[in-house]
Amino acid sequence: MSATWYECKVKYRKTDETGGQKVLTEPYLVDALSYTEAEKRMTEEMAAYTSEEFKITAIKVANYAEIHPFENADRWFKSKITLIAYDEESGKERKTSMYMLIQANDVREAFDNTLHVMKNTMGEYSIPAISETAIMDVFPYFSGEEGETEMLERFNTLKASKPVAAEVQDTNEFDPTYLEESL
Repeated sequence: MSATWYECKVKYRKTDETGGQKVLTEPYLVDALSYTEAEKRMTEEMAAYTSEEFKITAIKVANYAEIHPFENADRWFKSKITLIAYDEESGKERKTSMYMLIQANDVREAFDNTLHVMKNTMGEYSIPAISETAIMDVFPYFSGEEGETEMLERFNTLKASKPVAAEVQDTNEFDPTYLEESL
């Protein structure tokens, strides 16, 4: 059975670095069977997250086929994947799109992580779009059955890992004599 993901918008008061309070509305993603369960699970998760009063202002079904957390990443990106199939009867190309939620630090890393997820795909595909989402956190459902405890621990470990500052290497060739010649 595939997971149904619900995007829940939660409004709450947060204290910033200066001690002032501001009201935020942030989206979270929760795996549930129904809107009612999504609201219940979101309430439980937020109660553990904040001691302030909060309100769930909206719940909608999120259109994600898969969710992929990665280590040392702190933002969530929506990757559009277009699967390409050939219809032998009509001889035409058929395209089907799906969306994945990929954890990464920037768009380039999200693209690389999407390629990593898709590396064992047998058919042709393309990645026409990747965009950053406002999603703050993802709460998958684990029943606690044998084997799922390890999956929960792995998911939470990946989610909680802190980003490591990546060393940026400039792969562009630069010829300093070109600048001197053009002056």
